[in-house]
Amino acid sequence: MSITKTLLGRRDLADIISTVEFNHTGELLATGDKGGRVVIFQREPESKNAPHSQGEYDVYSTFQSHEPEFDYLKSLEIEEKINKIKWLPQQNAAHSLLSTNDKTIKLWKITERDKRPEGYNLKDEEGKLKDLSTVTSLQVPVLKPMDLMVEVSPRRIFANGHTYHINSISVNSDCETYMSADDLRINLWHLAITDRSFNIVDIKPANMEDLTEVITASEFHPHHCNLFVYSSSKGSLRLCDMRAAALCDKHSKLFEEPEDPSNRSFFSEIISSVSDVKFSHSGRYMLTRDYLTVKVWDLNMEARPIETYQVHDYLRSKLCSLYENDCIFDKFECAWNGSDSVIMTGAYNNFFRMFDRNTKRDVTLEASRESSKPRAVLKPRRVCVGGKRRRDDISVDSLDFTKKILHTAWHPAENIIAIAATNNLYIFQDKVNSDMH
Repeated sequence: MSITKTLLGRRDLADIISTVEFNHTGELLATGDKGGRVVIFQREPESKNAPHSQGEYDVYSTFQSHEPEFDYLKSLEIEEKINKIKWLPQQNAAHSLLSTNDKTIKLWKITERDKRPEGYNLKDEEGKLKDLSTVTSLQVPVLKPMDLMVEVSPRRIFANGHTYHINSISVNSDCETYMSADDLRINLWHLAITDRSFNIVDIKPANMEDLTEVITASEFHPHHCNLFVYSSSKGSLRLCDMRAAALCDKHSKLFEEPEDPSNRSFFSEIISSVSDVKFSHSGRYMLTRDYLTVKVWDLNMEARPIETYQVHDYLRSKLCSLYENDCIFDKFECAWNGSDSVIMTGAYNNFFRMFDRNTKRDVTLEASRESSKPRAVLKPRRVCVGGKRRRDDISVDSLDFTKKILHTAWHPAENIIAIAATNNLYIFQDKVNSDMH
């Protein structure tokens, strides 16, 4: 596979990227970071000199979305880190997105201004009111061109809806509502109403000592506004229908793979926890990521996934040390390509994996500064577990577990992907062939 790329580097700890999201056309790409900032990149138009080349992504707007807060009632610090960003379908010339930290969700509007009015009757050029006695004639104000200005304004603040940390938000296909999920509850919000939400899932037991699982992710179905799915730390998926009841504690379908007793170990429950769930664009399948695998589920088959792909099976022998350094609790995300034929997810050592569902081929690629020249061609990487090593192989013992690809996003229509590697954003695009498209 041949992919070219652009590297956008950023500097300090607050710049560690915590979420990446393309908008519905793929023309805009938003990233959120631990410092509470949102950076939006816009795709430049194709060059006349190279009409077949894709446009680069350049910084379009940067704004501070969340600030650190302190809950005095609970003596609790609330981080400014952006947990998730979701774009709303575009209704007019402006763009809108939702961003959330652990407690508060905000709706932002992004607009462009490239003209300014001039020739007011009652104001001078600086905007101050004129002395009315000096106004002797009327003129028609005109719009004059000006340098492009991108204005970002907060439209709504949805607060006080969650007791626990928000782990996911999802916009409904009705374009009017969205849901937010924390460890134990899922709330349904109307985009125009900030002071109340409806609790649609509540798995909190009467006695917290009886707690056996938590909600890890949730998403609305892309086409049916009444359906949504949520995943749990026990590795199960629950599909819920909001037409059935106001409180969806009773699921419509339960997707769960029985555990192989021969693989049972101390770490089984930890590594089976689902860290991400994504509906396919068609709405027929669901993609889930746990610690070692990605799985594709058919909505019509609950008993087991129809496809299972090993992301880094060579880590099975390393689970003890990964538990000791807390890496075993890392939450990796996953993504579909535009045609639902290829899936992507991250790994350690700044590796990310792609799996072609049709040919069953897979590839490991690396997002690294060492090979970050624009237009560089990415070479597949291979991890070696003992035995003979090829020249470019990397030993499983020399993997860097501090370098991890947790957040990825795929352009909704084209073979362009965004990879967040700590505080660097890599954008790769396939220009030579479509082996993995």
